[in-house]
Amino acid sequence: MAAATSNLITSATGQFAEHTRHQVALRLLPFVFVLYVTNYLDRTSVAYAALGMSRDLGFSDRVFGLGAGVFFISYVALQIPGALLVERWSARRMISATMIAWGMLTSLTALVHTPGQLYLARFALGAAEAGFFPGVVVYLSHWFIREDRGKACSNFMAAIPLSFIIGSPLAGWILGRNWFELQGWRWLFVLEGAPAIVLGVAAFFLLTDWPRQAAWLAPEQREWIDQKLEEEKPAGDQSVSAWEAIRSPTIMLLSGLTFLQYFSGYAIFFWMPTMLKRQSGFSDARVGLIGAIPYMVLFVAMLFNGWHSDRSGERRWHAAVPLFISAIGLLALVARPPSMVLTMILFSMVAINTAYLPIFWAIPTEFLSASAAAGAIGAINAVGSVAGFAGPYAFGYLVTRTGSFAVGMAALAFSSVAAALLILQAPRSQRQGNQEP
Repeated sequence: MAAATSNLITSATGQFAEHTRHQVALRLLPFVFVLYVTNYLDRTSVAYAALGMSRDLGFSDRVFGLGAGVFFISYVALQIPGALLVERWSARRMISATMIAWGMLTSLTALVHTPGQLYLARFALGAAEAGFFPGVVVYLSHWFIREDRGKACSNFMAAIPLSFIIGSPLAGWILGRNWFELQGWRWLFVLEGAPAIVLGVAAFFLLTDWPRQAAWLAPEQREWIDQKLEEEKPAGDQSVSAWEAIRSPTIMLLSGLTFLQYFSGYAIFFWMPTMLKRQSGFSDARVGLIGAIPYMVLFVAMLFNGWHSDRSGERRWHAAVPLFISAIGLLALVARPPSMVLTMILFSMVAINTAYLPIFWAIPTEFLSASAAAGAIGAINAVGSVAGFAGPYAFGYLVTRTGSFAVGMAALAFSSVAAALLILQAPRSQRQGNQEP
């Protein structure tokens, strides 16, 4: 009888926990997912706008490489402050203000006429967006227990490929439209900036900073989440400054490999439409349609990778394998495949590079205390995001100097392999006996 009673209690407790976890995921993940789709549409709109701007304004590949990269100068500078504001001030207020600012600046990019104006617009946009990504990663750690964190990050970051699946054909269609004597690429900036403003206002009212503040949860649910998160805190939870986080050998390792991954990842994001256009000779609209295919593959790969990583409790190989696959695709593209079918298969392999992200960003929150994680995530993303400037610019420079994409793609393959090898040296998660650095 006692055993039966114990089993009933255990079953009821398990059902309660499962219901609470499901309720939190259903409340938060769809909304932050939509926010990140909007973020990436705004950030990468210049990749497709470049097709129209090069015709209308005469901008060269080097101008676009620098325009894509200058975004990250201001973006890098404000990473750590943005992450710490979410941890110590308010995620709701920070995310809301960030979105409204970047939406307005994206729309204003439609006024660009000169390279200098493009650089200024991208620099301002980088400053506006800086706190969003590290802020949301920290925010998710306030709500999701360790065994759910990989899935939560992958569901959030699946917005990256979906933004391209939606944005690629949409951008191609808008580029072919001239309304009120304004070129399509100008409308692209206006129409992709407006949703961020609306969603930024919505975020202020819909997000909740901490479980203890969630009126939409029952008191016992709030208590259960707080207790679970408290139990999972690493030993020695104490305030760690940004400088102390950066000086940690582990954080330096994670920062270095993030630089290498971002170097290849952002170059791929910004240059794939141009590479497809020049290789296929298709119209802008058709390039937009086929450009969505690699990101459909990435969308599935990212969700599966996060689910399988949580199920197995393994992080490092789940982060490394997508990078190895991407490197193989890049090297095969150097040989200029003879058909568009094979080309799209290889570009799909290349795009899988980004399936690394949700697994990687679950790692710091699993072995660092809360305050250390906030500073470390900002520091890692700041160092890594320098490559957001270096990658697109270096790729554009190599294309201009050599007249071919081959050297640039070989450099991206090398960067991906190096990042994969470094991630295998990262600490194991606590579920595998990990220790704080």
